[in-house]
Amino acid sequence: MPKLRVHNFAVSLDGFAAGPDQGPDAPLGIGGERLHDWVFRTRYGHEMIGESGGDLGADNDLLAAGDRGIGATIMGRNMFGPIRGDWPDHSWTGWWGDNPPYHHDTFVMTHHPRPALAMQGGTTFHFVSDTPEAVLKQAFEAAGGRDVRLGGGAGTIRQFLAAGLIDELHVVQVPILLGSGERLFQDLGTLSGYRLSDMISTKAVAHLWFTRQ
Repeated sequence: MPKLRVHNFAVSLDGFAAGPDQGPDAPLGIGGERLHDWVFRTRYGHEMIGESGGDLGADNDLLAAGDRGIGATIMGRNMFGPIRGDWPDHSWTGWWGDNPPYHHDTFVMTHHPRPALAMQGGTTFHFVSDTPEAVLKQAFEAAGGRDVRLGGGAGTIRQFLAAGLIDELHVVQVPILLGSGERLFQDLGTLSGYRLSDMISTKAVAHLWFTRQ
């Protein structure tokens, strides 16, 4: 049965998935880019940006695993870009250039829908204003029997966690302190519907998996 999965979602030791003052010059807030330093030390991380080199090992393998078996993606509007409120126009097409890394239908949750945006490489962004349950249904239909990946930001993941819709949540704890910003596990109580199912540590980070019970 297809699943809703979160992979390689990085948080700091003090629980922040983004630093303060997010904006066009700091998509992950002040200091937040350090959450992904471990990614760009891996072979797969180098390949993502069209470079050679990088390390093999567990971090590399787990990063790559997050892209396997995925037929559609869901993300929040903050992950798509820095614009808030009504769209002034449709010139913003995401952080990723003309050929985004998704290569399938990608659903952007927003209170301000706009026409679907087809990009190079097979990615089509669909801007949807609906409940997590309804958006997930659309994504599963688009995925054609494969799993759906839930991207960020933290607020979007919290919505799906609160609704009990995430099957597998892979969190990467990065050994830095951000001090403030946006927390992943804010106002979610004990998350009694989930259990910590596995955990491994590497020289760079700790990987934790939460599974719906």
